[in-house]
Amino acid sequence: MNRIALFIFSLLFSAGLLAQQKVQKVPAVDVKTMDGKAFNTKDIKNDGKPIVISFWATWCAPCKKELNAISENYDSWVKQTGVKLYAISIDDTRNSSKVAPYVNGQSWDYTVLLDENSDFKRAMNVNNVPHTFVLNGNGEIVWQNNNYTEGGEAKLLEVLKKVAKGEKVD
Repeated sequence: MNRIALFIFSLLFSAGLLAQQKVQKVPAVDVKTMDGKAFNTKDIKNDGKPIVISFWATWCAPCKKELNAISENYDSWVKQTGVKLYAISIDDTRNSSKVAPYVNGQSWDYTVLLDENSDFKRAMNVNNVPHTFVLNGNGEIVWQNNNYTEGGEAKLLEVLKKVAKGEKVD
């Protein structure tokens, strides 16, 4: 390989590494709490501990399966990792009235927010649900997954344990 080609390859490789190191944080978007109060997503915090943001909808069976599976072990996860989960409903204004009855019936211990206009969904580049993000203690997105299969919560716990220890996530 001649020197010019080697130089160009080095530049392209370095640029690729720099692009991969770009830190992505949660954008500031207004959503609602389940009791109708305004909430800005810049306030999604957890005192330096991991955060899970899970986009879901009442009409999405895999979403509900995932959040119910996590719910079964959530108390243990909190003890192990300090995690806090924000479940973001993307039900629109016609369907958002179904969110509270469903959540109350499930006894979820999560903070549930309503993204009725899909502003937060768009800002986070969510195309389909379920879509789950993990943030580190600095509020940086370090992992994401946009589907759910039975047992997928085990991978999520594995990621959370790494994040809680300050380890890099693959």
